[in-house]
Amino acid sequence: MPEPASPQPIRAGDGWRLPGIANLHSHAFQRAMAGLAERRTDPADSFWTWRETMYRFAERMTPDALHAVAAQVYAEMLEAGYTRVCEFHYVHHRPDGLPYDDPAEMSLALVAAARETGIRLTLLPVLYMAGGFDGRPLSARQRRFGHEVDAYLRLFEALRAREDETLRAGVALHSLRAVPEAAMREVLAALPARTPVHIHIAEQVGEVQDCLALRGARPVAWLLANAPVDAHWTLVHATHLDEAEIAGIARSGAVVALCPTTEANLGDGLFPLRAFLDAGGRWGVGSDSQISVSPVEELRWLEYGQRLVARRRNIAVGASESVGQTLLAGVAESAGAATGFDESDDWLLLDADAPVLAGATEQDVADRWIFSGNRPLLREAHVGGRRVVAEGRHLLADAIAADYGATLRRLLAA
Repeated sequence: MPEPASPQPIRAGDGWRLPGIANLHSHAFQRAMAGLAERRTDPADSFWTWRETMYRFAERMTPDALHAVAAQVYAEMLEAGYTRVCEFHYVHHRPDGLPYDDPAEMSLALVAAARETGIRLTLLPVLYMAGGFDGRPLSARQRRFGHEVDAYLRLFEALRAREDETLRAGVALHSLRAVPEAAMREVLAALPARTPVHIHIAEQVGEVQDCLALRGARPVAWLLANAPVDAHWTLVHATHLDEAEIAGIARSGAVVALCPTTEANLGDGLFPLRAFLDAGGRWGVGSDSQISVSPVEELRWLEYGQRLVARRRNIAVGASESVGQTLLAGVAESAGAATGFDESDDWLLLDADAPVLAGATEQDVADRWIFSGNRPLLREAHVGGRRVVAEGRHLLADAIAADYGATLRRLLAA
């Protein structure tokens, strides 16, 4: 059954059918630490203190553990309505920083998990070279992440050679603070046309301040002036923008990947959504740290955050006065460029018999799905003609969960 041309739900038999949703930013391994960084370690707890907990957890990951955790989170994504995922992958090497015998071993664990679960994967190996804008070396906790440019490009090409109808390879520049300018230029010059390029940027106020001090410009302004940013780029977070940067991103055609539940969990701040929509900007959502694996929750809190700041309702509206329809149109419009899957026949079926959808119409079903509570309404998910979710559960959910549970117990006992 082909994907409907419209991103809005349409009545199909005993359900509501709509396209699968693209998850534009994922760190799969972090699913295993969800809920384990919610105890205060410092009176000024922030992203920077959370990062230390994340580093300690990353040290424990093996290829087998990564496969088990990724399979669990990818199955959860499919049950929630994500059918494509952009995996921003930076745990590359052994804990001592030396490569595995196959330098792609950790990446291939993710590919295997995606193929097992049936989700479409855009694998974005991360280039991570420096510990800050001042070029300091990577710390001991970052040594699993590091690459020199030549080795990084070999990894990208090895993954690109494996592309098929369910796998795309792109590149991820970890951030401006972690990738020196010369290395960024060398990597970008080596890429085939239309390669998806993702980058963390302007997530934290401290990052903006450091970029101003050491590069003389705000992060997004610097990037737009020094890189060929276009419709194949995805800027992750881009939380702290001025008016010129908002307009510049919109003009470039780049997508902004917003991760409202993670941004809230880390205390990052709120993206200026209304101004970005007014400028014609493109955006999508991602599950990032996996403290929530739900496009409904990301979309709901994207809108709710704006309401709390503006102290009024119904902020994200566009061609439609329906917030839900506008949100679904937004994630659908950005999916192809950000993931590299220009077209797909992936689709979802919502349960028309669910109480919260009683009497629903095509005019209100999107709003009901996003804003009517937390009961899962997804009945089926289909990817590339294959049904992977039935009656709300992934077809391999029990076996995947058992492997994940055993793996998590081992990780926590380490």
